[in-house]
Amino acid sequence: MASRLRLFAAGPTPGADGNSDPNPGISGKAAAGEREGGAKRPEPPRREVTDLGGGSEVVHLQRFVDREKAWEWFDYLDKTIPWNRPELRVFGRTAQPRDVCYVADEGLPDLKYSGHQPHAHSWDEFPVLKDILKAVHEALPGSCFNSLLLNRYKTGADYVSWHADDEPLYGPTPEIASVSFGCERDFVLRKKPTKSQAASGSGEAARKRLKLAAPQQQHSFFLKHGSLLVMRGYTQRDWQHSVPKRAKASSPRINLTFRHVLT
Repeated sequence: MASRLRLFAAGPTPGADGNSDPNPGISGKAAAGEREGGAKRPEPPRREVTDLGGGSEVVHLQRFVDREKAWEWFDYLDKTIPWNRPELRVFGRTAQPRDVCYVADEGLPDLKYSGHQPHAHSWDEFPVLKDILKAVHEALPGSCFNSLLLNRYKTGADYVSWHADDEPLYGPTPEIASVSFGCERDFVLRKKPTKSQAASGSGEAARKRLKLAAPQQQHSFFLKHGSLLVMRGYTQRDWQHSVPKRAKASSPRINLTFRHVLT
């Protein structure tokens, strides 16, 4: 059964003696994070880990980037990225739900989704993206992202429909890191229908039935400005996610989803 774990600060893992302090002999102000000259080391962002069950997990850092730096990056992305709004196939219909751009290492397999194959830009074209990538890698030790899909939602009418990033080029257990800037939006996950549910019908009626799934089969996250959300394990195999339309969301939101493409 899925469960929501407690908040904890990213940092060293506890040692054999259960003490997570890398300098257990230091106490007082030094233990509180102060260093030479009275400078105080910034506290690491807190993480909220949601165990979805079955080897699926979501990690949420609400304050991944401080507000000032996040707005600086937002302005750069909004004005510099060569956004385009392609026609996508959504539930058998043609739609233009949001602006997009794709950045990837040279030589990776082409990305194709919803009938669209975006042009792959180079990281060197946008130096700030390399800075953001570095920050993500530092927050997620052991991660190695080589591609980035950028999305811009101009208003609450822009959206991402239900889907899973389960393309073979990401492997069976992909780690996908999502950084959000600007307008706060809902991010929703739901358990994929079983084979019997999928066989019971299709089209609009089937989608309405899926909306009535048991509460424990759905999870909602409020993605704030400067936040980071990570999907891990078998999340793409067993779950779908979406960013639904929201009439009250009147200002732009920019989202960066970092992925690792297998070569």
